[in-house]
Amino acid sequence: MKVIKVKDYQELSQYASKIIIDLIKEKPNATLGLATGSSPLGLYENLIESYKKGEISFKDVKTFNLDEYIGLPKTHKESYYSFMHRNLFDHTDIRKENINLPNTEGEDIEKEVKRYNDSFNQASIDLQLLGIGSNGHIGFNEPGTPFDKETSVTKLAENTREDNKRFFNSMDEVPEYAITIGIKNILQAKKILLIANGKNKADAINKLINGEVTEDFPASALKNHPDVTIVIDEEAAELI
Repeated sequence: MKVIKVKDYQELSQYASKIIIDLIKEKPNATLGLATGSSPLGLYENLIESYKKGEISFKDVKTFNLDEYIGLPKTHKESYYSFMHRNLFDHTDIRKENINLPNTEGEDIEKEVKRYNDSFNQASIDLQLLGIGSNGHIGFNEPGTPFDKETSVTKLAENTREDNKRFFNSMDEVPEYAITIGIKNILQAKKILLIANGKNKADAINKLINGEVTEDFPASALKNHPDVTIVIDEEAAELI
């Protein structure tokens, strides 16, 4: 794993976005695995700015998101469908047919799990963007998830729901389940880019970099991948 330490969130976002911008310049039809949450917001802002400057185009880029809540309609402001459109897709020339997220609005969730898993596996992900949860989850693969697990319905750990409560009016509104790409799927990407900022991620980053590989800490599976870049700010790096 390559670990890049930067000063702050702004520098983190600039460094990480440049990796993706350079990839799209080199390969205009790149396939990206994308993440949600607060960590990639600055990165997405930089991608939009690069597009508006005419440096890159998304018209041939394909995207696959890691996960989606079950129980929220697409129109809910905290659905990941809404998040991605609000923070990236609606501000670029990406084609609707090239955007891929799990659809959790249908009645047959298990059928959707299989469909999305097959679609993801048929794609060749050039770069997978990841954040990391305070308990080490990547996507919504919570502690104890087998490394060979593929796309599935997962029950969110209580500390994961607690971490996400800030996006909702109350804990009762935070979904309990999601469809998530599995660790096996994530490790199929050609390159992995993990970003983390803030003191609340320092313990997780320390365990990722200095800890052992164990299913009790899902992100440790990244040590089994040949091309991982971790970009962290000073606060996230304070324990390493």
